[in-house]
Amino acid sequence: MSVAAANAVNARTLGAKGDGKTDDTPALQRALDAARTGGPICFVPPGLYRLDGALTVPPGVTLCGASGGVPHSEHPIGTVLLALGGRGKPEGEPLITLKPNAVARQLIIHYPEQTLPEVVPYPWSIRADGELCQMLDLTLTNPYQAIDVGTKWNELHLVRNVFACPLKIGVFIDQCTDIGRIENVHFNPNFWTRMALKPAFPGGDIKAYLEKNLIGFKIGKTDWEFISNSFVIFPRIGFHFDDFGHGPGNAVVTQSGGDICPVAVRVDRTQNHAGVQFVNGQFMSTLEVGPDNRGPVKLTNCGFWGTEATREHVRHSGPSTLALTACHFTGWDHGRKSVPCIRAAGGRLIVNGCEFMDDGKQAIRLDKGLQAATIVGCCFRGTKGVDDQSGGDVQVGLNTGVAGHKI
Repeated sequence: MSVAAANAVNARTLGAKGDGKTDDTPALQRALDAARTGGPICFVPPGLYRLDGALTVPPGVTLCGASGGVPHSEHPIGTVLLALGGRGKPEGEPLITLKPNAVARQLIIHYPEQTLPEVVPYPWSIRADGELCQMLDLTLTNPYQAIDVGTKWNELHLVRNVFACPLKIGVFIDQCTDIGRIENVHFNPNFWTRMALKPAFPGGDIKAYLEKNLIGFKIGKTDWEFISNSFVIFPRIGFHFDDFGHGPGNAVVTQSGGDICPVAVRVDRTQNHAGVQFVNGQFMSTLEVGPDNRGPVKLTNCGFWGTEATREHVRHSGPSTLALTACHFTGWDHGRKSVPCIRAAGGRLIVNGCEFMDDGKQAIRLDKGLQAATIVGCCFRGTKGVDDQSGGDVQVGLNTGVAGHKI
């Protein structure tokens, strides 16, 4: 069923041009406001819609472009919003603000004046302001800050099928007091570098820029955030958990990962009783658990691979418990500096049924400050096993490895 049919306000009938030259902000806002009574869908037909200002989607209204699924910037034949407002003002009004139960879907958002390496700050592309805001089937070519479900109080947000090359922050989650969901969200420079929109990608080392600046998923106060099938490549930090002014949160993250980056996961603060759980994750980088975190950090059936810059795969400090179950590790200590795969210097460590695949390298080092560790049922292959310098309560047993090494 076409959204242009029943229960939809067509933005063209209220003056939107879609010619890429006319500022369509006023006309699109008129159409959105009209959809409160004549919608609830505001349908925006195919075209290039220049926005010199910002849009607010009223409660219960859907801002919907012309696409049957996720539009792709390589084939921008549907509805494209050209964002020109807010240049140089990262704290300005978002391009799109969703009020309670409002929806943005099936759109491409492009910033035609963005450059590289002299990246220009812009406000958030889409912000949730209230309950049950939804962002679905979107491609954002080059946003400075993409998805904001944290600046305003919100509950039950749903972000699904979003593809982007964010330059500063991909998703910011905070002030969520009831379950939020992030599903199938992928951050990759290809959505900018391979796009067919004009002007074309300006060239430059996008990987180097992202590795110095991008946080993929910035996660603060949220009560049971469910994140699934979500991915970021080349970030400075893939997933960052902390208290950003409203308290820490907790999350369950499945089938997700951080690829080719300095830090895949950084846990600075999570809720004491719940913490964060990763299941079936893939990380081409490092997990860091900071000295101020108190909530449990648990990883199950996760894989770790290293890059040339990788030292440890896991660095754990502070009072929390880190549990690693059925994980495998390869490619740490590329520089052969006798760096261990896992270094623990605080709290408690549980390593169960994990595999360490590199010959001649140290698998686990327990440093002073560690309170307790249990390391059971692991396969060290040709690695050195456990180097315990902690003085804590350490129990090691039923592991397999190389004769002559402590396991």
